[in-house]
Amino acid sequence: MDLTSWLSLLDASDYMIAREIIQRGVAAIFVLAFLSSYHQFPVLLGERGLLPAGEFLSHPAAHRQPSLFHWRATPYSDRLLRLVCLIGMLLGLSVVIGLPQQGPAWTTIPVFLAMWGLYLSIHSLGRVFYGFGWESMLLETGFIVGFLGTADVAPPLLILLFLRWMLLRLEFGAGMIKMRGDASWRDLTAMDHHHQTQPMPGPLSRWAHRKPYWWHRSEVLGSHIVQLGVIWAIFLPQPIASIAAAAIIASQLALVITGNYAWLNWLTILVACSALSDSFLHWIVGGPFPGWSWLGIPLGADDGTALPAPAGHAPLWWHLLIAAVFLFLAVLSWRPLANLFSRHQLMNASFNRFHLVNAYGAFASMTEKRHEVIIEGTEAEHPGEEDWRPYEFKGKPGDVRRRSRQFAPYHLRLDWQMWFYALRPGSDRWFVALLERLGDGDPAVRRLLGSDPFDGRPPRHLRVRYFDYRYATAAERRASGAWWARRELGTLARM
Repeated sequence: MDLTSWLSLLDASDYMIAREIIQRGVAAIFVLAFLSSYHQFPVLLGERGLLPAGEFLSHPAAHRQPSLFHWRATPYSDRLLRLVCLIGMLLGLSVVIGLPQQGPAWTTIPVFLAMWGLYLSIHSLGRVFYGFGWESMLLETGFIVGFLGTADVAPPLLILLFLRWMLLRLEFGAGMIKMRGDASWRDLTAMDHHHQTQPMPGPLSRWAHRKPYWWHRSEVLGSHIVQLGVIWAIFLPQPIASIAAAAIIASQLALVITGNYAWLNWLTILVACSALSDSFLHWIVGGPFPGWSWLGIPLGADDGTALPAPAGHAPLWWHLLIAAVFLFLAVLSWRPLANLFSRHQLMNASFNRFHLVNAYGAFASMTEKRHEVIIEGTEAEHPGEEDWRPYEFKGKPGDVRRRSRQFAPYHLRLDWQMWFYALRPGSDRWFVALLERLGDGDPAVRRLLGSDPFDGRPPRHLRVRYFDYRYATAAERRASGAWWARRELGTLARM
């Protein structure tokens, strides 16, 4: 075989549709992530935020975090943050509509690296409000998928394989940390409470919670089968790899319809597409995959039955670049690989400042009780019980008559932090600052809430109550119309 023949083995010509789905999907999630930061970062971490970024940047520890906000005499401003978000959203939208994909092989690389760098700059200042596994997952995926190239070249096999390695770390890592963690995953009872106690339930979560016990056992068993067994099949020949990817995608869609996990599930689905071949999709739909023409992928014939036309042979420099990137990421993979099989496995951990090749996992321990913190205010000088009125959040449970809504893949950061705070109430700095802002009638904080009972007026007093929540039974719902039932546990604070 000559050099050209050897290099052709590194081309994955049967994954052109997968490349388009992955690149455009990841770009769309970047748009959502930047949009979330545009609206929420200034309130949570901005100049007058609950945990001001400017104060953090003055600490020596902040300088170990890569961020373009270090490069200015005045390191942070809300105006600059919003400009960064706008640029990130425009770059993401350009990929969604396919502009960079019209150029030569390399044109997607600077676009995705720019989005990665901009979001890394924001993430580095985010601290507790950005401490989620899907943040690191977006950064890792965003760094990689630009190297899938454009229609000028076939998708690089090495990059697709690395995406599958990332999927293995995500799924198998989650499965292993569950088995090593809470015993409820081993005795198949983990889902008995999860739909009710998850951080932010969705509109179908109550329906899922009220399923019989055998259903919940099947959920846990199915999770183990996919995460500990099926996941390995993505490295097998086709069509086995595509069938395994389809099973993973189905399991993620089940999570999508029963909860709000920001963009975690959708990003996992996109990464799983790295194992979906064009031939498999063609076989499933019995013809060209719907949307091929919209994605700008040329067909091999005009008879309506052809697969995408094969791309031309990639030049030598392209193969050398892809090999260098693959080797770089492979070197970074040693610690995540060791972590998968460690007795002290880390969950959602990054082993470098750039959030490349991370460890993933979720719900190593399951909560059986749902506790909620309810913030109330009053304008009365000497209030009676009837004078207190609650602040409602957009996503987290509050009013027992309000049905949970679907927000994912959009990420409500304050609502998520309220769930974590309710697990272990204390004097967290951000929560104290939240009460102070509510006491001042701060309009920026009020925009993150679902409703303000005082229409912007500062209350005279605030109090924080602590409740145990559970879904209302069918009989309770028929009698009162309530979605939740709750029992007060006490008052945490009053000011």
